Amino acid sequence: MSDQPAYGKVLLTFARNSLIRDMTFRTNFLLDCISSVAWSLMNVGFYLIIFTHADSIGPEWGWGKYEFFVFLGTTWLINSLVQAFCMPNANEFSELIRTGNLDFALLKPIDTQFLISFQRVEWSSLINVFTALVLLGVSLWHLTTRPTNPIVLNGVVLILYPLYVLTGAAILYSLTIALAATSIWLGRNQSLYDFWFYITNFARYPMEIYRRGWGLPLWGFFTFVVPVLVVVNVPARLLAQPLNPRAWWEWPLAGFALLATASSLLGSRWVFNRALLSYRSASS
Repeated sequence: MSDQPAYGKVLLTFARNSLIRDMTFRTNFLLDCISSVAWSLMNVGFYLIIFTHADSIGPEWGWGKYEFFVFLGTTWLINSLVQAFCMPNANEFSELIRTGNLDFALLKPIDTQFLISFQRVEWSSLINVFTALVLLGVSLWHLTTRPTNPIVLNGVVLILYPLYVLTGAAILYSLTIALAATSIWLGRNQSLYDFWFYITNFARYPMEIYRRGWGLPLWGFFTFVVPVLVVVNVPARLLAQPLNPRAWWEWPLAGFALLATASSLLGSRWVFNRALLSYRSASS
């Protein structure tokens, strides 16, 4: 029999232990959930104000109010997965190095990157999965029942959407773990959340807004070099269908997203392992 650990069972154990820890401080957990929901509601309110002054984000792009709310719900869905499973662990990586606890992680009979990436689950961040699903449901109801040019959701779209949500989360995870691994070279990287905000901020809006004038270099860089623009745009476009019928380039973009996901995962794995080669044990 193989002596490799069952990673699914290990992940469930991490999740259960994290839930037990969070439930030990129920008031703090509840306040975190309320804070996340309040932040989401303020975002919706902000965009509702915008759409009282404009019918769409670019009339030729098709991002009307409810199309954009599908985009916003997809953003919440992907970010909540990354913030729940990846960000707390990546942010603590520098502390593992500083305190010497990375030595113990390296000695465990399990893949070091897996252990460091998922040993803690931030359950309060998953509340945004619920708010995202509510926003998606309301928006899709309006889009499928509107009297003019309603969208049609077929089985292919409903299967591909969760797949591309996961690919988007995988790209952001790759970026996060690669940034966290730089702690080995930098000594103590306490700016992970800053980097996270600056880079992923480009993924919070439809990619069409960058495809003119001075935004074109940003569109090219954050689509083909650091592919954060495909993280939300591909799954959101599948579901919202802002261009109905679809533009010719939408399906090639979806294919590129799969390639970008594989490249990001492999690249982050290489960076992580390369950084570990530079690590010097606290006992040495």
